[in-house]
Amino acid sequence: MTSTDCINNRIKRKIYGIIGALITLIVPFFLMLQNHNNHLESDQSLCPFKMLTGFPCPGCGITKSLVYFYQGDIYKSISYHILGPFVILFCCLTIIVLIVEIINKKEYFTTLLYNKKLAYNLAYLLAIYHFVRLIVFINNHSFDAILHQSVWF
Repeated sequence: MTSTDCINNRIKRKIYGIIGALITLIVPFFLMLQNHNNHLESDQSLCPFKMLTGFPCPGCGITKSLVYFYQGDIYKSISYHILGPFVILFCCLTIIVLIVEIINKKEYFTTLLYNKKLAYNLAYLLAIYHFVRLIVFINNHSFDAILHQSVWF
């Protein structure tokens, strides 16, 4: 592989990163435009894990969190998923940094993005948050209510 192929692959990965971040930001925006009567609160979750078990997965609620953040309801956004507003911030920063990297042909946050210690700490944070969410979820829902949120009801 020549060095130009390597450079082209890096640019392609950055473009894919920009596209992924844009999709993450745009899909909840269009859902917000369609959320006239707060039908999002009563809609069945499309999460395969929640559909099978009735319990939320670690990522459940992110989309609704983004929708309510776009609507300006920060409290409801955080109540659906505490990391929702951070997803918006992360996606916006990702888009900006990747565009600047493509234009300047330099990489700025490589050591931060590929830092294993940071990745493990973020995974631990998400696991602890999810464990607490599960405890609260089980305390607030009966077995019938949990079963009703699955496809088995």
